[in-house]
Amino acid sequence: MGDRNFERSVVLMIEHSKNGAVGLVLNHITETGTQEVLPDWHNYANPIPDIFRGGPVEPNSCLALGRFLGGAITDFHFVFANVGIIDLSTDPKTLPETISEIKIFSGYSGWGPMQLDSELAADAWFVVEADPFDVFSSSHHDLWSIVLRRQEGPMAWLANYPKNPKLN
Repeated sequence: MGDRNFERSVVLMIEHSKNGAVGLVLNHITETGTQEVLPDWHNYANPIPDIFRGGPVEPNSCLALGRFLGGAITDFHFVFANVGIIDLSTDPKTLPETISEIKIFSGYSGWGPMQLDSELAADAWFVVEADPFDVFSSSHHDLWSIVLRRQEGPMAWLANYPKNPKLN
């Protein structure tokens, strides 16, 4: 694909419709802590208190995902399974106790109408089932390999593909 924003990226799709697509890169961390940008949320960002780079679109905005445990909760937009979007404009003290983890992202990944569909048709992306544990993994540096390794067949072999095959 050639876009360094997505080199060895694990992207969680938040929305994909005829109007376009929105996703978050799960494994690119910034050097900015939540304490610097969102001090009220610092103690809620577990287990890593740094902000992740969700993508190149609107890098000065933030979005958060939370892991919800048990109970029926209807006030949140769930992405999949027990992972939902957290509104960072609310007071974190008002969050339900069923939220066990929060991960904060600066920016997001965006595609215009049919753009992602074209990239998928060109086999520019590996599409795999999302796993809630990937969203909050503390192994973000190895997440690309971890996700590929658990796939079946040749896709799993790519988990060991060197960053620069010329140096292999």
